[in-house]
Amino acid sequence: MISLNWVKDYVDIENENLKELAVKVTKAGVNVEKVINSHIDNLVIGEVLECIDHPDSDHLHICQVNVGKTTTQIVCGAPNVKVGIKVLVALPGCILPGEFEIKAGKIRGQESNGMICALFELGIEEKTEETYAKGIEVLETDLEPGTDANIYLGKDDTLYELDVHKHRNNDCYYHIGFAYEVASILGKKVTLPEDSHNEIEDNVNNHISLKVETEKCPYYTAKMVTGVEIKESPDFIKKRLISAGMRPINNVVDISNYVMLEYGQPLHFFDKNKLGDNILVRQAKENETIITLDGQKRDLLTSDILITDGDKPVCIAGVMGGENTDVDETTKDILIESAIFDAVSIRYTSSRLDLRSEASIRYGKGLSYEYTDKALQRACYLLEKYANATVLSGIVSHDTLDKTEKIVTFKTKEVSTLLGLELTNKDVETELDRLMFNYKLDKDIFTVTIPRRRLDIDPNVNDIAEEIGRLYGYENLVSTLPSIPTRRGVYVGDVGIRKDISKRLRTLGLNEVKNYTLTSPDMASKFKYENKKQITLPNPMSSDKSIIRTSLLPSLVNNYEYNKARNIKDVNIYEIAKTYDSEYNEDTKVSILMKGNYLINEWQHTVVKCDFYCLKGIVENLLDYLGFKNRYSFESCEAPEMHPGICAKILLDRKEIGIIGRIHPSFKKDEVYVAELSMTVLFESTVKPLKFKEASKYPEITKDVAFVIENEVESEVIKTQIKKSGGRLLDSIEVFDIYANVEEGKKSIAYKLVFKDQNRTLSDEEVMEVFNKIINEVEAKTGAKLRG
Repeated sequence: MISLNWVKDYVDIENENLKELAVKVTKAGVNVEKVINSHIDNLVIGEVLECIDHPDSDHLHICQVNVGKTTTQIVCGAPNVKVGIKVLVALPGCILPGEFEIKAGKIRGQESNGMICALFELGIEEKTEETYAKGIEVLETDLEPGTDANIYLGKDDTLYELDVHKHRNNDCYYHIGFAYEVASILGKKVTLPEDSHNEIEDNVNNHISLKVETEKCPYYTAKMVTGVEIKESPDFIKKRLISAGMRPINNVVDISNYVMLEYGQPLHFFDKNKLGDNILVRQAKENETIITLDGQKRDLLTSDILITDGDKPVCIAGVMGGENTDVDETTKDILIESAIFDAVSIRYTSSRLDLRSEASIRYGKGLSYEYTDKALQRACYLLEKYANATVLSGIVSHDTLDKTEKIVTFKTKEVSTLLGLELTNKDVETELDRLMFNYKLDKDIFTVTIPRRRLDIDPNVNDIAEEIGRLYGYENLVSTLPSIPTRRGVYVGDVGIRKDISKRLRTLGLNEVKNYTLTSPDMASKFKYENKKQITLPNPMSSDKSIIRTSLLPSLVNNYEYNKARNIKDVNIYEIAKTYDSEYNEDTKVSILMKGNYLINEWQHTVVKCDFYCLKGIVENLLDYLGFKNRYSFESCEAPEMHPGICAKILLDRKEIGIIGRIHPSFKKDEVYVAELSMTVLFESTVKPLKFKEASKYPEITKDVAFVIENEVESEVIKTQIKKSGGRLLDSIEVFDIYANVEEGKKSIAYKLVFKDQNRTLSDEEVMEVFNKIINEVEAKTGAKLRG
């Protein structure tokens, strides 16, 4: 809340329309939520002449109150109402905050012609347990009953309720900072308040020693005053504090709050005689406690910053002082603290202790050390003038603050480009002068020094452009369509390959399923072909969801069982999901399960059943689609829950990435086939850009050949040797027939070989030469025999 009467001390706004000024301030980027004329009609000063208990209530009182020309009866429930006090009286017709209108009526059968008010009922204080328990406001004033109470309260003011953006520094949380904002908008200058004072020869360093043992206090200053007289504050201080929503207490406490609202720098006043001769600023110790000014015992953490007397805590830095050094009516000597503490630490401490005060809010936003110094001098000036204090010379200080100037250089063209305006050097100079930023212009290059009061501005041209733009006027910006080129949006990274895999598998006729990451101990013990240790949750929701999966296959088996129970015989599904081991290594898996028929054509009576080779074909198709053609292979193996004769490792660049095969009949009697591979490895493997070549214009020559081999020998061995022997003329190899038991313990595999050249027609002679070479080398190197 900003008082415009207060702002008038620093910038000339005497002849300004304050509602129009609010619009200008809002257009410049500081949102004025409300313009409040604080005058309350039908609010007068009254004097309680008689106070008796209500006959039908244990807490209400019937009061006869002098309100000027008449004496009226008012029923009041405040515990502190009594004869002889002056009070705030809202007469019938008075409208209090919240559109609450006071009317004459009866309360439990007794007439009541008004209301005796507490400050929170007038919107001056926040309603809390403390303010509610305090009761009505008892006035210390010579004003006669019937006098307009707004004179006493200083409610002839205009207030701005600001909604300050979170990125804006706290410069608009205090009156001098807001005065700079108004002065920039109106093109006027700011006059800072008087802070000169007299000092005696005695130096504060003779009375106090300072030691700082924490990096969270980079700047600490203190001065000392003696002979303080505790009394009531002057009217102008009380009225301004009330306008800002703070309750006046006494001249010393009020001066502390006044300077905070003026400069934005919280101060803390210690009773010097209670404090002693030492100040130690440090982190709190384990299990340390302090009783704060509100009488509450506070448990501290080692992250909290403390002010101590060298031994025991006397203040939670930036949050609240301790009860053991508070200023009271007997205080004569005061040590004035003006410091800067770590903003993050202050925010954390005040939030944890639920002690969000005006001071902690300002500490939590960061402070300018220049105003830290000025606030200290201003407090000395006010204490000397209004508390008859004697100021000692010198300052107790600690300073490790980085005071490097924030300087930015730029050209007008850069600002114009950012704002979309055509500015001249003169335009920029005008706005910098209004902002009161020091600058130099040399050969079209501006060098600007950002004042320390603007902690929210970083030394870059973007922030300077924003300041110039908001004062130049956003309404002067011309709307233009963006000229940036557009581009097609695509999925990238692991999301991209996940989308590609899912799309391909759906294209191949599989359906996607989603399962919980958590599974039961029984299912988690299956398919542990990677021997990964699993994470067991310490407090699971239920036992069937207590272990984090390292394989998706158990979940797919559960999906199959669910469908089987509902008479769905053909199940072709896949899942893509993350798995985690006990070391929290993340691996995204692609798992497939197939059972029953893969394809059915009723009209042609064609059925393609799911088997090992059908699933292997789908995996090959997927890997080819992803760009891994000729880089993958399959190698027979044995794995838990897998059929020992129908199981293979999936290899990419000779590195194992997954498994494929039939589930062991002892685990599932049905003929179920599964595959699982690591999408993480696929994503991390480099894929070369696709190369395209023109289809050959020349005819190809096809040759068939069959070899008899031992049952244990894999076809891949023969196929690999054929590729080596065929050379560049061999274009492709396909297995088209397998005949078992051609001889005892042996089988026959027939291959179709295609020979082709991109540039010419091959002759039968050269093809036969290569063909015979293939037969001879396969027989010699693999032990196979040409069939027939």
